[in-house]
Amino acid sequence: MSLNFNSLKKQLKSNQLSYNLRRIKSVYFYAKKQYQGQIRHTGEPLIKHPLSVAITLAEWGLDQLSIEGALLHELPEIKPNHQEQITKKFGASLSNLVDGVHRVGSIKLRSSKDKVFLENLRKMFVALAKDIRVVIIRLADRLHNIKTLDAIPLSKQKRIAIETLEVYAPLAERLGMGKLKGELEDLVFPYIYPEEYAWVTNVARPHFKYSEENIKASITKIRQILAKNGIAAKTDGRPKRKYSLYKKLLRPEIDGDITKVNDLMAVRIITEEDITCYTVLGLMHRYWKPVPYLGISDFIAQPKPNGYRSIHTKVFDHKGNILEIQIRSKHMHLQAEFGAAAHFAYSEAKSAGVKDHLLQSGIAFKLDDKMAWVSELSNWKEQVESAHQQEKDLKLDALSKHIYVFSPKGDVFDLPEDATPIDYAFKVHTNLGFYISGIRINGKIGSISQALKSGDVVEIIKSKAVRPASRNWLHLVKTARAKNKIRKKLLDQEKLI
Repeated sequence: MSLNFNSLKKQLKSNQLSYNLRRIKSVYFYAKKQYQGQIRHTGEPLIKHPLSVAITLAEWGLDQLSIEGALLHELPEIKPNHQEQITKKFGASLSNLVDGVHRVGSIKLRSSKDKVFLENLRKMFVALAKDIRVVIIRLADRLHNIKTLDAIPLSKQKRIAIETLEVYAPLAERLGMGKLKGELEDLVFPYIYPEEYAWVTNVARPHFKYSEENIKASITKIRQILAKNGIAAKTDGRPKRKYSLYKKLLRPEIDGDITKVNDLMAVRIITEEDITCYTVLGLMHRYWKPVPYLGISDFIAQPKPNGYRSIHTKVFDHKGNILEIQIRSKHMHLQAEFGAAAHFAYSEAKSAGVKDHLLQSGIAFKLDDKMAWVSELSNWKEQVESAHQQEKDLKLDALSKHIYVFSPKGDVFDLPEDATPIDYAFKVHTNLGFYISGIRINGKIGSISQALKSGDVVEIIKSKAVRPASRNWLHLVKTARAKNKIRKKLLDQEKLI
């Protein structure tokens, strides 16, 4: 497809947001003139890249300034005095955004040196804390670059792919951008693990074919049920992403046996209103029996810390196969797909006159509430341990797979995978870890060294007085916050000896 301004205009008009198309057109043609004669590694005119990034941002529902910033984000590479020119022609806000995007783009996260990687990662989070849009624009930039990765020299492909898998995909997940995370992982999978990619493709092909054929009947049945009960909803099926499937096949309990994977295909039901989700859940269970040992995950009542809201249930379908059904409203779907980017869509929608009740209580993405981890990471300082340990701690907090655990009151907390109750205690309150006299996990007495799992309900049995820290705790905890607290406490204890 040949991209031009009309391609962007069409996408912008499909959004129910307010854009100044005349100004965006002016920015586009200014950019096109500045990029004239510049060619990308694909052999295409350079303007095609920023235009593709702008269209992606429009799909995500980003604001006016973000679209303009995307169109101009390559300018600093070719025009040293770009900032002055942009300020004069379009204003300081756009100039500052373009400069911020350029600075984030200059941060290289492929260094093998711990200290360099660590400082560059911290700079990324400093930029994210100042203006989340600069990082979202860079994520869209990375997505398009990965789509054209085959056009760059082989010597660079794998390094860029690894950086994407280890930094950008996890960052997208932390920002709640589930669709982008999955896209990035699948795009780089064959570059990093070509043999494994071929294996998964071959193993999955017949099972995907069966699932696709089988799920059509399920979707037809669901649509009939919804229509019969007067519920307006969109229903579709989605295959499990290949990289996600690969990771699941590596689990000890699966051991490469794809027949043990029960979510190769999932049905997604997207309702008009939030409250309808529970009605749909009841209808699904009336027609199909839920799988007792897999249960229901209600992320509407208890959203994930990154803002994800949906109901997941697994049922026995008409052939006795296990079928996953995901139920969410339109607003929840936007949040699940675009995460932090969706915040700007809601802000723009509100300014455009969308009724407040559609933007309240968890629908609008509250950066202050859900992005506290960004500020924590951007304020991170050097500690006593080695640079290698610092890098490991920061990567665990920022980029590792996270789990979601609950307090007895139902509050949800996100922690790195394999975090312990000590990590949880310091997450709940600054010094709670030093008051631990016992642990209950899911109502049963547990150990401070026990690795927590998603869905665990954790209760700290609190002592009346502060308890001394143990150096062994440093080997148990996963979060930088917990380690820093323990190190400080150990130093204080040594001073008293």
